[in-house]
Amino acid sequence: MSLHSPRLNSMDIRQQKLLKIIIKEYIKTAEPISSGLLVQKFRLPYSPATVRAELVKLEEEGYIHQPHTSAGRVPTEKAYQFYVENFLSAKKQEMRIEPEKNNEDFLKQTAKTLAAKSGLAVFWAVDHHNLYYTGIANLLSQPEFMEAPQILNISRIIDDIEDIIVGMYSGLTNKPQIFIGRKNPFGAICGSVVVKYEKNGERGMFGIVGPMRMDYEQCLGLVEYIKNNLK
Repeated sequence: MSLHSPRLNSMDIRQQKLLKIIIKEYIKTAEPISSGLLVQKFRLPYSPATVRAELVKLEEEGYIHQPHTSAGRVPTEKAYQFYVENFLSAKKQEMRIEPEKNNEDFLKQTAKTLAAKSGLAVFWAVDHHNLYYTGIANLLSQPEFMEAPQILNISRIIDDIEDIIVGMYSGLTNKPQIFIGRKNPFGAICGSVVVKYEKNGERGMFGIVGPMRMDYEQCLGLVEYIKNNLK
């Protein structure tokens, strides 16, 4: 994980419930979440005034913030980190992985399938330097990355990706790791799920890169599935 976040018992049950709903809904829609939407769509057993008051508390504690142009709130880096550390469980995933005679073709095809399944970008490195990446169009189609400054940031990440991979490799383990925000090697605007692997004596790493709003449960499930099937 990329940051330390407060423990679960530092937040009351009502705030936990609201924050989980906000994060999951924002992951799906990329639209700010208003107190009115929370009350109406999710049939919460709280009054609108209570929900508004709790959102103010969550904002004061740094878990959500209000974009200038919207009456709704969006999760912060701190919120995603809290969610990943306290609530995350991998969604069980399955993919069709076609066998290939050539190992390089197999890895490329698996990466393409993973990019299509996740709707995000995927990188694959053998011995931490023989690099392949795909799904950049998926990444640039995300709402967060459609404006010029964000496109420039993504372009810089692509330019530096070999150095990023080399820098990450020694610190990774054989279990999937999640990186969010400021300590994410791929950039503060991103989230990623990354793992080392070994196949037929060959070592490498692969992972999914997306916006901080990426579906960590789905991506973790996909990475775990592929890792477990690389025999």
